[in-house]
Order: sequence, then C-alpha cells, then structure tokens
Amino acid sequence: MDVQLLEPLTLGVRQARNRVIFGPHETNLGWGRAISDRHVAYYRRRAEGGVGTIIVEEASVHPFDWPYERSPLAADCEAGWSAIASSCHEAGALVVAAIGHAGGQGTSHWSQRELWAPSRVPEVNTREVPKSMEEADIEAVISGFGDAARRAVAAGCDGVEINAGQYSLVRQFLSGLTNQRSDAWGDDRTLFARRVIGQVRRSVGDAIVLLRLSCDELAPWAGMTPDTAIEVAASLSQGVDAITVVRGSIYSATATRPDTHTPPGFNLDLAASIRSAVPIPVIAQGSIVDWGQAEWAVGEGDRVDGVEMTRALIADAELVTKLARGDGDRIRPCILCNQTCQVRDNRNPIITCVVDPLSGHEATEVSTDGRALRPASITVLGGGTAGMEAARVAASRGHQVTLHEQGDQLGGAVTVAAAAVGRSRLGAFTDWLASELDRLGVDVKLESRGSAQVDGAVIVATGSIPGVIEYPVTRAAVRLTATEVLAGAELPEGPAFVWDPIGGPIGVSVAESLASSGRAVMLATPDNIVGNELSRSGDLAPANARLQQAGVLLLRRTLLRSAKKGAVVLEDRFSGERRTVKVGVLIDAGHRLADDATFDGLVDRDGVVVRIGDAVAPRTIHEAVLEARRAVLAIEGVGAVSDGVPMGELTHG
Repeated sequence: MDVQLLEPLTLGVRQARNRVIFGPHETNLGWGRAISDRHVAYYRRRAEGGVGTIIVEEASVHPFDWPYERSPLAADCEAGWSAIASSCHEAGALVVAAIGHAGGQGTSHWSQRELWAPSRVPEVNTREVPKSMEEADIEAVISGFGDAARRAVAAGCDGVEINAGQYSLVRQFLSGLTNQRSDAWGDDRTLFARRVIGQVRRSVGDAIVLLRLSCDELAPWAGMTPDTAIEVAASLSQGVDAITVVRGSIYSATATRPDTHTPPGFNLDLAASIRSAVPIPVIAQGSIVDWGQAEWAVGEGDRVDGVEMTRALIADAELVTKLARGDGDRIRPCILCNQTCQVRDNRNPIITCVVDPLSGHEATEVSTDGRALRPASITVLGGGTAGMEAARVAASRGHQVTLHEQGDQLGGAVTVAAAAVGRSRLGAFTDWLASELDRLGVDVKLESRGSAQVDGAVIVATGSIPGVIEYPVTRAAVRLTATEVLAGAELPEGPAFVWDPIGGPIGVSVAESLASSGRAVMLATPDNIVGNELSRSGDLAPANARLQQAGVLLLRRTLLRSAKKGAVVLEDRFSGERRTVKVGVLIDAGHRLADDATFDGLVDRDGVVVRIGDAVAPRTIHEAVLEARRAVLAIEGVGAVSDGVPMGELTHG
C-alpha cells in the first residue's frame, strides 16, 4: 500500500524520513529545570517506533519564565538535548528543540518574579497582572531566544521550534487581546516575532527553524482570526522552514488540545488556508489521532505537508512502524480523554497514557514486551478493561489464556458508557482489545462466571458493585444508579435528578445524554462547581457550558438528604436550608465498591490469585490497564514495580 504519510518531509536543508511529527508537550519528566534520562527514554521509544521528527518539550529562554515546576530552562538543557539528539538520531528521527516564553500566561509561584507581558492584561487562570515589558526586558528575551537556539543546535539538535502558540509571549505580542501598547512594539505587532525569528536564524545558520503559530485565537473582537492570520503567517514565513498551525489564546488555551467532545482534525481547514499563503511547508495540529485522517490530510485532501500525531504517539509509540508494515488496524487507539497526558495541574503528575501506562515511565516501569520464560495457564475472570488487558498481555507473552465474562459482551462499563453517550473513541479501545484477544487466540467465554473452572493462575477482574446509600430512600422512590441508566434502564416520566457527589465525568455524561433526548434534567453536586474533577482533563469549563446549553439545571453546593416517591429533599451545603424538589427519577452517580465475592472465594485455592481494577477498589481505565500489566508480570515472578511502588493484591495459596 502506498502511504503518503510515510514519504519524506523536507524541512529546510534537512529531510525527515516521514511526515509524522511528535509535537512539543509538557511531560513533567525533568529533574529540576533540566532534561532527564526519563525524557531520553520517552523520546527514544517514539524514534524507535518510526516517527520522522521529534519536537522536544519547550524550554524557557529566560530564567524569570517558570510556568510550571518542572518546566525546562534552555540554559540547563544542553546535556539533555545532546542525549536526546544522540539517542533519537541513532533510531532515525530528526530532533528539534522547542523554545519559548510563557509571558503573561505563566505564574510567579516558582520564580517569585513578576510576569512579563506586552501589556498589563491579567492572566486568566492565576489572575496575576503582569508587568508591561520595558525595552531592556524585550531585548533580553529576544537575546534569550537566540542563545537558547544556539545551545540546542550546538548540543546536536537539528533545529528549533519557536512557540507563538497558545501559551506564548510571542503570540501575546501578535495579538490585540494582549498587546495594547502605543509604542513601536504595538504599532507593528509582528515586530517582536520578526525580531525573534531573525535572532534565532542568525544563531543557528542553516539548521531547522520552525514556527508554531496560533492562527485563530477564538476571540474575533480583538484576537488573531483565520483571515488576519494569513497575512501574519506570510510575513513571518521569511526566515522559518515550516509553520505548525494551532489555535487558542489567553481566553481559550484548552481549545488547542480539546478532548473527545471536539471532532478530530479540527484545524485542517485552517492549516490549508495558511498553506495557500506561504511558500514553506505547513504542519497540522489538532486531535489528529487516526492515521487514515492524517493520510488524507497529506494526500487526497491536500491540506498540509506534515501532521503532528502527538497524542496518538503517546498512546502507541509504534504507530509509524505498524503502519509501515501494513498493520494499521493494530495501532492502539488514542481515546482523546486528556486524563493522564495533560499534566499541568496541582497534582504535578508525570505524563502517561490511559491506554498505555508505559508511556512516560519507560525508564521505571517494566515493559510487557517479549515472551515469558515459563508459559503457564492463566484464567481471567471478568471481561472489562482490566480483564481484557490482562488477557491480552498474558497471551502476547505466550501464556495459555481463558477469559470468562458473565455478561454477553466484552468491555464492561467502558463499552456500556461509550454506547450510551455516543463516544465512539472511548469504545475504540475496548474494540481494539477485543480484536487483539481474537488475534492472539484467547479463549473468550461469554455469559460465564468461570469461578468453578479455574486452572493455574487466576486474575480476578470482576468489577464493582453499587456503593452504600448515604441517604434514606423510601420504597416508593424510583432510584437508579448511573451504571443502570447507561446500560439502558427504562426511566419513568418526569424530570431526572442526577446526584453527583464525585464531580467526575460519569454524572456529567449521564446528564448530557438525558438532556439531549429532550428530558428535563437537574444535576446536583456538593461542590462549588459542577464536574469539579474535570479540571484535570481540561473539560471543566467546556462541560459546564455544554450542560447549560443543553438546558440542564445545575444545583451547586447541594446535599441530597432523602428520596421519596416523586421528590428529593435537598440541603444547601452552607446555609443548611432544606427544600423539596419534584422529580421523576433519582439517578445516583456516586461511589461504587469492589466486588469481593469472587476473590474471597478463590483466595484459599492452590496457585496464584491476583485481583485488579475495580475488583480492588474503584479505578480509572488507566489504573485498571496498569494493574492488568503488573498482574501478568507478577504471576511470572517479574519485578513489576513502578517508581518503587510494588504490585499489590498478590496472593499465593
């Protein structure tokens, strides 16, 4: 098959082996502000997987710019850049160092310094008011770009990428949203960007210089629009070798990397309009996670010259290799959840992936690649995500695997939820797992508990059961769990009341789904904002907007005190005032508990019994997949540890 995505891409005087780019993104893999060995292992794995160009996590060009705790600083990155370049060149990939300055979109939390920006426009997230940069500040930053570029190329990188995207001082100078100056830097808003590009080009000679440019700030009253971006891009194209088109601004930073609610490839038309106006290659960014769409974009669609497939490569580091050998259908799908690959939050997590927990932990987690030294018989009880992944890994390592699922389909709660709320990307992962089980010859037995048929080692992945009800419910009340509703339970007439004490995606998804069918819906939470936990994936504000647009009545700071026929009793969390609200059905999206019965019944048998996923405690997809992998290795006696944390719940009878 002739795949144009695999054809070489010329970037200045260099040539990448294909048109797939691993774009710059925050990883939190650093030590201090330097690039670490964890970075090297992370990027090398993608290079070995066949990607053409790797753009390393952005490094700040000035020490006052410290936007997140482990944010690299160019002055501290030479050794790290050198290690990444050497390692990834050996595997055949080009290496480009991203350099930038967050400007007013940074924070003073770590630097204890004032923020620098073109004008005194308060930062949206931190509410900090930056200093309006003086001439000396501007010149220092321009000089910093040049120095950072020189260091990167001297360290062995093939070039640099200048960030003028969503979190960027360069974009802030280009935009009327943030550049309100009346001097030369405001009269010509492209001046700062042109000076930076010129300084970088002089510092690196004929090495690659890329520009990451926000071409739609989604704020047409003052920001960059698709129409104005054409002229700006044409002006800035002189001196750079390619432009990567992104969107987003100070008011819409999450728009650059949305979740599954935004269709993949959302920037392709925008990128095509820029491509028609510049004489250099244009690279697309924007949730392009399916190789078919990427191939269309560079081929038949003729939209762009190269494609960033960053999240897709976090989900499957071997994406390009699989595509090259004709195994495109075996590429592990990115589900666009942002749950573990978006790391800029107060937990300060290391980047990883829901569907591939080895990502980001290449230097610490034991890989499941390869074959077991002593293949064995393994029985997996439960065909949800955890059980399917355990069966897949065990079979891939040469074990004889039988999987028992008491229901009539695989995938558990994930498959049910995906079908109920129309999230095909979520279901794509369980579909992929099912396909792999079939390919590997796993003996799958549906509508089978299997606990009386176990042989050899046993992995218990039997899921969860409804949690304890913490409010009185009369017999006449109609109460359903969120799981029952997602599974298709019939609902009586009348308004639906969704009780969400967790603040995660389940309650929000149920409310959205019911409202879309025309039903009156109320969603209550004890928190100050609905969907509190969605802040980690960047969906907090978008989810609240979607709920209100769908007509869902949002009840914040609310406690559910009791339920009776046709009504619920609510209490204001702060004032203690109670009120009765008429409802047709109460839907509880609260906590669930591990189903202990199967594990307890097997714990005294001869052999090894391991439980994973929701059978241990309510788990996320990421935790379920990670525990599944560790369980197989633990059964083999391999040291399945991650960052020094041992695999738990292992019992030898």
